[in-house]
Amino acid sequence: MGPHPAVAAIRLAVRRVLHDLLNDHTPDASPDAGTDEPTPPLLVLVACSGGADSMALASALAFEAPKLGIRAGGVTVDHGLQPGSDLRAEEVVLRLRGLGLDPVESAAVTVGRDGGPEAAARDARYAALDAAAERHGAAAILLGHTRDDQAETVLLGLARGSGIRSLSGMAAVSGAGGRYRRPFLGLDRQTARKACMVQSLPVWDDPHNADPAYTRSRLRHEGLPALEKALGKGVVEALARTAQLSRDDADALDAWASQAEATVRDAAGLLECAKLYALPPAVRRRILRRAAIEAGAPAGSLFARHIEEVDRLITGWRGQGAINLPGKVVAQRQGGRLVIRQG
Repeated sequence: MGPHPAVAAIRLAVRRVLHDLLNDHTPDASPDAGTDEPTPPLLVLVACSGGADSMALASALAFEAPKLGIRAGGVTVDHGLQPGSDLRAEEVVLRLRGLGLDPVESAAVTVGRDGGPEAAARDARYAALDAAAERHGAAAILLGHTRDDQAETVLLGLARGSGIRSLSGMAAVSGAGGRYRRPFLGLDRQTARKACMVQSLPVWDDPHNADPAYTRSRLRHEGLPALEKALGKGVVEALARTAQLSRDDADALDAWASQAEATVRDAAGLLECAKLYALPPAVRRRILRRAAIEAGAPAGSLFARHIEEVDRLITGWRGQGAINLPGKVVAQRQGGRLVIRQG
């Protein structure tokens, strides 16, 4: 008798990602390599909070990795935002070791305030995960984001009005060199929880996930249920599908903008307003955004309204003054050229 369908589903999702990693890291055969040294096995880490999604992911990684000759480890991040969080992190470490993962560690972080509590915690978490990957030489870190998380991300992007890239949600592969992999974006949260239940895996439900003080929590417990009540079942699946379609469109527009950028600069490298004006708005605004970031504007602080103001220097020129952007970057029109630089 095979495993429970939920367990089979999460294992299959992880197996596919591990196969992709092996393909990505297979060295090119070379007759002149000049060495018989065996290639060390890949190390893949799982980021685990102790919740159902990440515990299901950890169990699947522990099961699948040895069959493919891959080392499997884990890391849990202690954000220090709740009393006893250090003890909780120690419990997660013990659970991961109990699954046979090695190396396993807990990383304590200090959460700042930039961008709000959720964004600050996320930034601190990813910095800790990056450091763990570098320290252990990991080929990848697996994250337990599910289809439900993807749907929430799309709705948050829609609420911000940040454009199609925001609607594309989380990528299955992201980070420097494709470090972060999300095997569960095609699976719902209930599948992961059921997989933990049938395997008798203890899970921890973070009280922050039910705290209405957090935007994502309100969306999860109030917003999405209200949408499903009004529109019927299938909203989560539809939003996740929207994310993939939006990502494909955004990738195509980014590639177009990258190719077009060289054609709208003069010999000195300055952007020519007339040539920018001739481009479709979606392409032009991508070029403007990239130019602002290259000039020093922080990407996370550069919003659609900033780019729209700069765009009006191209499409609605009436002699207006310079536009101030985040990071002390200034955009202004000078003699038919758009100059974006540190002020």
